[in-house]
Amino acid sequence: MASLTSKPRNFGAYSHYATPCTRTHQIGALFLVVSTFFVTRLFDQWFSESNSVTPAIDLRRTSSSGITDDNGIPRWPERGYGSHLSLKIYVYDENEIDGLKELMYGRDGSVKTTACLKGQWGSQVKIHKLLLESKFRTSKKDEADLFFVPAYVKCVRMLGGLNDKEINQTYVKVLSQMPYFRRSGGRDHIFVFPSGAGAHLFRSWSTFINRSIILTPEGDRTDKKDTTAFNTWKDIIIPGNVDDAMTKNGQPDVQPLPLSKRKYLANYLGRAQGKAGRLKLIDLSKQYPDKLECPDLKFSGTEKFGRTTYFEHLRNAKFCLAPRGESSWTLRFYESFFVECVPVLLSDHAELPFQNVIDYAQVSIKWPSTRIGAELLDYLASIPDRDIEGMIGRGRKIRCLFVYGPDSAPCNAVKGILWELQRKVRHFHQSTETFWLHNGSFVNRELVHFSSWRPPMSLP
Repeated sequence: MASLTSKPRNFGAYSHYATPCTRTHQIGALFLVVSTFFVTRLFDQWFSESNSVTPAIDLRRTSSSGITDDNGIPRWPERGYGSHLSLKIYVYDENEIDGLKELMYGRDGSVKTTACLKGQWGSQVKIHKLLLESKFRTSKKDEADLFFVPAYVKCVRMLGGLNDKEINQTYVKVLSQMPYFRRSGGRDHIFVFPSGAGAHLFRSWSTFINRSIILTPEGDRTDKKDTTAFNTWKDIIIPGNVDDAMTKNGQPDVQPLPLSKRKYLANYLGRAQGKAGRLKLIDLSKQYPDKLECPDLKFSGTEKFGRTTYFEHLRNAKFCLAPRGESSWTLRFYESFFVECVPVLLSDHAELPFQNVIDYAQVSIKWPSTRIGAELLDYLASIPDRDIEGMIGRGRKIRCLFVYGPDSAPCNAVKGILWELQRKVRHFHQSTETFWLHNGSFVNRELVHFSSWRPPMSLP
């Protein structure tokens, strides 16, 4: 075995010609390494800026409330969405499909559209009307990326136009007359369910539209159903319908108050409905009446809260508490932005819209519903007014995304929905009842060409 003092072994055929390594050589080598590093970094930066196919979000344009453009308008990131809106939506005509009119106006046509526009479920009408006027609407089914199915079933049901059994039967009848629905298994069809019940308004939703795109403010109903109808990956959370008088571009009917003139630290404007979180707030307001306002809301009689009175109360606190009610979503969360009151979400399962654009931690607070009590009021009281003003200011920039308006406007809920829909577009269509042949033609199980499919059809 060789010893540590043995003569070093010669591993190179030309090692006997090697020049001794001097300090000059070492300095030169170090200079070469450093210069190579910096040149490489400069080249990488130039290359990524000029040749990137999907540019990263420009952090210089990422505001504290979310992603905005140079004018401060919320914008969608290119990654996953594209650089601009480019989609075509076909809107089914009410006279085109037997049964659609019943889903919109009831069995005898007595339900008026004007009645359905009001209240928190008005989004079902607004989205339909705005898509009819949209520049992204197409009248040609064969070029459509997506198909919109109009229905005002929440309103129709509330006004007695159809009962649950009739709604279910009518939906099935409507779907059986749609060849394009069968072609894709409903994957490219859009339905709006604007209430806490979500798609459960259509009792057989899990059989017939479980692959379709559902627009709803409600992301969870597991408290009352075995399963929720909302799927994070295919469905889209939409904002609740805030009263038009508060969202118009001019002067809203009720103006915000300066923080110094607000009487209460926080408020909750709503009924108890036997819900634990709401009952806790009402009890808390009795313990701390100078900090928390929870008026006994009347919805009929001489003491009924009108729209103006409601918003005048809502604006009179620094924080607007939004607990869950019959379901996890709450309209009060959206209303708070328009009286410039910081919303405090007390609904653990609530889902919020446009999360790739809005940083909700910068414009609102979410507090555990299991910790509603004096601790919550102490926390809210500890927040300096300058921080509250900052949250209100950031909320002012993004609240346009909660307003239902034409897609020609730079910022509104419909524009946001269109961006989210663009992510859902697929260019190949299949279902359990759709087959294709070597020449690219689509046929059904009986090998009938798609162009010859006639209703009624078996549904996938």
